Amino acid sequence: MTVQRISAQERRARLSRRHLLDPATRASSVAEVAETLVAIHSTDPATVYLSVRARTSGLDADAIEHELYEERTVVRMLGMRRTLFVVPRATRPVVQAACTDEIATRERARLAGWIAATPGIDDAGTWLAEAEEAALVVVEAAGEASTAELVRSAPILATKLEVGSGRWIAEVSAGSRVLPLLAAQGKLLRGRPRGTWISGQYRWTSSQAWLGEEQQLRPAEEARAALVRGWLAAFGPGTELDVRWWTGLGARPMRSALSAIGAVEVDLDGATGFVLPDDVDSVAIPEPSAALLPTLDSTTMGWKQRDWYLGPEGKVLFDSNGNAGPTVWWDGRVVGGWSQRADGEIAYRLLEDVGSEAITAIEAEAVSLREWLGDVRFKPGFLPPFQRELGS
Repeated sequence: MTVQRISAQERRARLSRRHLLDPATRASSVAEVAETLVAIHSTDPATVYLSVRARTSGLDADAIEHELYEERTVVRMLGMRRTLFVVPRATRPVVQAACTDEIATRERARLAGWIAATPGIDDAGTWLAEAEEAALVVVEAAGEASTAELVRSAPILATKLEVGSGRWIAEVSAGSRVLPLLAAQGKLLRGRPRGTWISGQYRWTSSQAWLGEEQQLRPAEEARAALVRGWLAAFGPGTELDVRWWTGLGARPMRSALSAIGAVEVDLDGATGFVLPDDVDSVAIPEPSAALLPTLDSTTMGWKQRDWYLGPEGKVLFDSNGNAGPTVWWDGRVVGGWSQRADGEIAYRLLEDVGSEAITAIEAEAVSLREWLGDVRFKPGFLPPFQRELGS
């Protein structure tokens, strides 16, 4: 049987079209962007807005905020690799069963261990159950409230715990750990931020009250297959390492998911990759286009093996943990980095000679982004030295 070869050029063409970087493929809503990318990274609060802005036309921050917190077509949740994402409502039960339930189990066991080491608490399991129940009661009563507000409302949540190990031990309120745990269990959601859209201090709310429906349950194996299918549709082809890294799944469940969806092997310049059964044929090469993507953007962080869209100098755009700062894209690949200066200017630096057409398009995109941001100034949580220097 002949194995189809998919070149790096064709992979970049798929990326441009399927990740909405080609102007001809622009989306019209936050939900459409999230559905297309499977999930939008939300560790850094500004990333959601800037990722949506790069893939839509005519959506300002107010429109994005309205869809997030009024229409509620998408939700913010912990998911793959214990990372915070914004996902479509229909995708929430898939991510929950495929990834987050297991994360919640591990987090609960770890929290119980810290509770057990707290003086005055004899039964960590019973105490944690009481704290969870108290948290749910005060959230229901408040509707939406910050961690600090909820801790003040339930004395048990104000109990001080020592968390961490070694030199990383810190004393925190129980509420700061119990509330995220309830969210990982699917019982709470992160609602509106306390400040503007660049704030990451979210209010907690009941999942059922926020969405107006009970939590849906999916079998874990079925959910893992659905998640991998979604990833291949948006990001394929990819290697086993790519799939494992993005999903956070172990080797056995990942391979089981690939088998369940009938993934087809392809040749990625000597490496074995996978695509969906109906996605083997070549795609049309789009016209080159420019994009400025934010810190931890879903496209930049979509694969573990990145050489085909990231040049040899591109590693300076990532921090030591492999987290991506703001990137400049041209023709489906990373060609530089960017940052916002104190006066609002979008400063960028290219890492290779891309030609005058590309420079003109990138400059126009930088001007467009500055106009879109207006008076907003933001500092990404992940900003590698290269981009930090640009912003100074």
